[in-house]
Amino acid sequence: MTSVRGPVRPDGTPIDKDAVRRRYLEERDKRLRADGNDQYLRLTGELAGYLTDPYTPRVERAPRTDHVTFAFIGGGFAGLVTGARLKEAGVRDVRIVEKGGDVGGTWYWNRYPGAQCDTASLIYMPLLEETGYMPSEKYAHAPEILEHCQRIGKHFGLYDDALFHTEVTDLAWDDERSVWIVRTDRGDAFTAQFLAMGTGPLHVPKLPGIPGITDFRGHSFHTSRWDYDYTGGDPFGAPLEKLADKRVAIIGTGATAVQCVPHLAAACGELYVFQRTPSSVDVRDNAPLDPEWFASIATPGWQQRWLENFTATSTGNGTGEDLVMDGWTDLARRMRSRIAALPPEQLTPEGMRAAFEDADFEKMEEIRARVDAIVADRETADGLKAWYRQLCKRPCFHDEYLDAFNRPSTHLVHTDGKGVERITETAVVANGRAYEVDCIIYASGFEVGTEYTRRAGYDVTGRDGVRLSEHWADGMRTKHGIHVHGFPNLFVVQPTQGANLISNVPHNLTESGRTIAAVVRHALDVGAAAVEVTAEAEQAWVDLLLTHPGTMLSSPDCTPGYYNNEGQDAGPRARLNVGYPAGAAAYFSYLDGWRSSGTYEGLMFR
Repeated sequence: MTSVRGPVRPDGTPIDKDAVRRRYLEERDKRLRADGNDQYLRLTGELAGYLTDPYTPRVERAPRTDHVTFAFIGGGFAGLVTGARLKEAGVRDVRIVEKGGDVGGTWYWNRYPGAQCDTASLIYMPLLEETGYMPSEKYAHAPEILEHCQRIGKHFGLYDDALFHTEVTDLAWDDERSVWIVRTDRGDAFTAQFLAMGTGPLHVPKLPGIPGITDFRGHSFHTSRWDYDYTGGDPFGAPLEKLADKRVAIIGTGATAVQCVPHLAAACGELYVFQRTPSSVDVRDNAPLDPEWFASIATPGWQQRWLENFTATSTGNGTGEDLVMDGWTDLARRMRSRIAALPPEQLTPEGMRAAFEDADFEKMEEIRARVDAIVADRETADGLKAWYRQLCKRPCFHDEYLDAFNRPSTHLVHTDGKGVERITETAVVANGRAYEVDCIIYASGFEVGTEYTRRAGYDVTGRDGVRLSEHWADGMRTKHGIHVHGFPNLFVVQPTQGANLISNVPHNLTESGRTIAAVVRHALDVGAAAVEVTAEAEQAWVDLLLTHPGTMLSSPDCTPGYYNNEGQDAGPRARLNVGYPAGAAAYFSYLDGWRSSGTYEGLMFR
């Protein structure tokens, strides 16, 4: 039998796989909590001040009681790409309803210093070819992404009838008139023939449930509502000059902190970084894009080709050139190489899973070795090492984060999985020590594992008075992740039960938008008042999803985080939080064929 080389460290020494697995489980067990998602606080009552929009003043307006052909809840990428495709399909009146003061979604709210995309701009920023725009760098920063969102809105006329600083309070289907009634906190009660929801998981900020969090008498804010009046600077990278004499605490070391800590470290008198679990921080290697090179690749259909190439490559299905060449595709390239080296008798599901694990062992050893190579203090370096598989938590990529801990004014407070103990009027207490600070910045992220209707802020009432929360009581039920039986003319735009592609979420949204536009155009062309997935087609899709073997992202062996429901068993409903069993690339190919056929199998038009 042919032998396959085991995983090795960067220095060539063998990796003790059993020892690493034991360490992974030890680190996981330190962080398991019985309260799961309930450990976080909703921003209500005296915490509601954290939700104030610091970027755009609210403008008073009269309530709307008119009718539109299509209404979209959410002005982020989902609403923009769907609205754009509808406009291209000749649907003239498309209304976006958005709780922020402009389009952009997560890029409207996240303007913290250093914010940028973790997926290459050429595939992350949608509709580049349609708008004729070339990103300035491989990983664009937040102001450029927000500007591109605004570009899409202007290019496709999506500002014309948009309602900003407006939150939906109720959606109800009127079967007699075949319209949706949309009610909002601005007194609106307008109707729409078609309705779509793209509220996304990254718009409801959460705070850690730390005792005494409301007792602090210094300044505090959430990273999604960055207070530049207090810190100085701006989203474009100007120094945070007002922090020079400040003692600042940042709680959280996920993707947001990885990006803003270098800016805080350069500005603060003293910076304390409170960490429960370190992020894995790989090389980013960002650089400006070369206009001549871009012109050579930007031939008709270029972005779709790049999207398909990345999806195939990053999910292990690519066989040709890797166009993007980033951290997401690196692990997949390693995995393919190991699988290709397997002898025929080991080309089994078990053998391929082992090959994947070996590739991951090597990748994570590289990431941990990078910490040692950059961070001078050994204790700090040890605290910054991630002991879990790379996809257990959101992978991070940055070239300045680790260096920030070489500054004498920057202090890692590693709580070894315990987290902050409490907050007093003047200090953050961790590891039995009180750290006196002037400001606390919460880099604690957004609600992800909570109920869809809770995150949306409203429920949806479909035909015969059935609510969406009732229809999904035993788990999400759709066809394609888009159509829901009992909810005519309603579309959901998000990744789950479709491609479920996490490495590049906008690809999910662009394909959903294209699909919705095609269905709506067909309904209008045939004079159908309503379109709805049949109960049989929805059930068939659910049955197909239940054949999915599950993903590493939901593994109970992973350290707790939003990828695996904070380490808690999500129950049988979690079995439906998956994608097309054959994978993302296969799903996009299938959906294109389903859409292009013009028969829209499984949908009823009446």
